[in-house]
Amino acid sequence: GAISSLQRQMEIQESELRRVIAEKESLQNQLREREMQLKALADKYCNLTQEQKQEDIVVIMEEENRNLHQIVTEQESKLAEQNKLIGELKATISKLRAEVVSTRLHLLEQKQAQKEIQSQADTLQHKELQTRVALEQITAKFERYRNKIIQATFSVEGSQDPPGELTDNEVLDAMQKIINERTEFQHMLKKRGSK
Repeated sequence: GAISSLQRQMEIQESELRRVIAEKESLQNQLREREMQLKALADKYCNLTQEQKQEDIVVIMEEENRNLHQIVTEQESKLAEQNKLIGELKATISKLRAEVVSTRLHLLEQKQAQKEIQSQADTLQHKELQTRVALEQITAKFERYRNKIIQATFSVEGSQDPPGELTDNEVLDAMQKIINERTEFQHMLKKRGSK
């Protein structure tokens, strides 16, 4: 939207610049026509016969010269204004073009940043999936290991079945008890000399 707005402004300024340049060319054409008229008038007066009064000729030429000089001055003033306006319009167009380039560069940077963020999000999502799979595998292994411990602990002769669901601490206590009993039994056998 910003780029479109800048481009519209630039098109308006360029259209105004074309209009002003056309006016300048028209003024230059008018100036050339006036100069040609002045030259034609000078030629005309040069060709006047000696019979015409020289004073009348001088008065007419001076009047015509004043008129033409005033027209030339006005045209030159208008041309100066047009040149100034053209300079301002060109500066505005250059500024608008720079803003368009800057806005496009900013948009490209934003798109690049968005791509990097999306890439990071995809990587994190992949790692999360891998972590979940690993956690499920570890949980399954832990449950199998726990069940084996419970089975080994409570399948010993003389042990009673657990009353219900056991906590991890209860399983560890029962297992430690069996280890202690077997250690004592081994010591006792060693004392008696049995292999």
